[in-house]
Amino acid sequence: MLQFRFAAQSETGRVRDNNEDAGFASPYLHCIADGVGGAAAGEVASATTTYVVNARVLAHPGMEPARLLRAAAQEAHDQLVAGVAADAGRLGMATTLTAILTDGERTALAHIGDSRAYLLRDGVLAQVSRDHTMVQALVDTGRLTPEEAALSPYKNVVLQAVDAEHTPEPDLIWLDLRPGDRLLLCSDGVSDVLRPTAIRTLLGAESRSMAVDRLLRAALDGGSRDNVTAVLADVVDEPAVAGNGMLLGAAVDLANVVDPVAVRPLRTA
Repeated sequence: MLQFRFAAQSETGRVRDNNEDAGFASPYLHCIADGVGGAAAGEVASATTTYVVNARVLAHPGMEPARLLRAAAQEAHDQLVAGVAADAGRLGMATTLTAILTDGERTALAHIGDSRAYLLRDGVLAQVSRDHTMVQALVDTGRLTPEEAALSPYKNVVLQAVDAEHTPEPDLIWLDLRPGDRLLLCSDGVSDVLRPTAIRTLLGAESRSMAVDRLLRAALDGGSRDNVTAVLADVVDEPAVAGNGMLLGAAVDLANVVDPVAVRPLRTA
């Protein structure tokens, strides 16, 4: 059955005082959430969203991946609503969400915001997520070129996020993965600094942990002023293993999670 062999890392970086990135990596689920810059309690939004996605997946192994990720995004929104109700100082908190989940046969991507998912296959790198940003919208309508968008001062203005105000509408995409594929999920602290050609080269390292470390080092050395997080996964076809994984960034501290015991099994699961 399809599953992931992975390496992952998250760092505060050289400018920020705290890490508002959060993530989770496991044999079946990869997730990155990046607290929206300038908003209150970004680390609470990202950690809570990451925790909900992880807990929801662990509670329902084998459930259709796209449906499960959609439910998790909605539940993350509900938790952020509860978080703001409990503490008005969290008003405005929001996060991106990019998650890939496989049940061993089918693999789904859920994406909202501007964290990214890439697929490296046979030496060719493809971005499989689409940024929900102002500049990407301008590129889509032909008002900006990709080169102009990369230099725009508005490139980090996010048009969609998981927050306490709007029902999340993540892109849900089925991925046709095969053994030998390599996946990368990263926050914009990485993708804003490194061009696709550099990412492709750095992902070429045989060692997953070395590739992740070099990606983050390159982003920081390249001038990233943000938190940097990357989850790298090699797709394999092997017998099932335990689905436990590792938390990253703000998600490591449960104090950042609105309500760690709030996730409940879906009635229709």
